[in-house]
Order: sequence, then C-alpha cells, then structure tokens
Amino acid sequence: MRQNSTDQRILGYLGRALSLELSAVQTYSTQARLVATWGLDGPAQRLREEAHEELQHVERIIARMLALGAAPNGSQLRPALVGGDLLSLLQADYVFEMELVGLYREAARHGERIASRDDRVFFGALLAEEQAHAQELVEWIAALEQPVEPPTRRRALR
Repeated sequence: MRQNSTDQRILGYLGRALSLELSAVQTYSTQARLVATWGLDGPAQRLREEAHEELQHVERIIARMLALGAAPNGSQLRPALVGGDLLSLLQADYVFEMELVGLYREAARHGERIASRDDRVFFGALLAEEQAHAQELVEWIAALEQPVEPPTRRRALR
C-alpha cells in the first residue's frame, strides 16, 4: 500500500503521532468521566472538549497517512492518565502535551530538511495547536494553584 516516494521517517512520525493522539483521546475521555464522578461538571465538560479536539487530530493524521499510501496503525496506546485530583490530572496532561509538541516540532523540522513543504506544513499546524493547548493547560493549572482569599471583614460587612 505504501508509495515508494514517501519518506519512511515521515511515516514513522505519523505512526507515533497517531498512537499519541489516540492515547490523548482515551486519557481526556477517562478524565472527563472521572472528574464528573467528583461532581466537577465544568472541568468534565472541558476535558470532553479536549478529547474531541484530539480526535480531530486523529482524523487528520489518518487522512494524511492514507494520502501517503500508508495503512494507519495506532497500536501503542498508553494507559489513561488518572490521579486523585484535578490539579494532578492537569499536570500530567501538560507533560503529555509537551511530548506531542516535541514530536511535532521534530517532524516539522524533518519535513523542512527533506524539502517536503506538505509535511512541514502538516506537522507545523499540529505543533501550533498543541502549543496553544499546552498554554491553556498552564493557565488552567495556574488558576487552580492560586489560593482563594477569604473576603476581608470590611468587605464582608458591606
């Protein structure tokens, strides 16, 4: 099924990306269900949306693999990342997202080295999206880490 002209490293990057993105879908779906059981409906919905975004990446990767004549195979799924509280889940998610950022950065650079504009652009777009997602996680984590200050007595009396 493979086309002879397809760079084997690009196919390797696509295979790794597919496995990682499928793992991300599994993780975010699991986390959404977990935090829902904790009564955290807002974070559960946000995690479901993250799973949906990662599924869109899966679909794009599969389409790219098929266009290159390769059979998609995401056979190395990782266990879902779970924890005892929302903050620990998000911290683990950030580490995972940074792994995706590293993969896409490396793949985009490889596409540039082999003068494959299509591969450079494809992986560059995924890179930008994962960087944005990692930044959103940083902001969410920071918001959770900020201590909640009780109102001052003066404000409470108003």
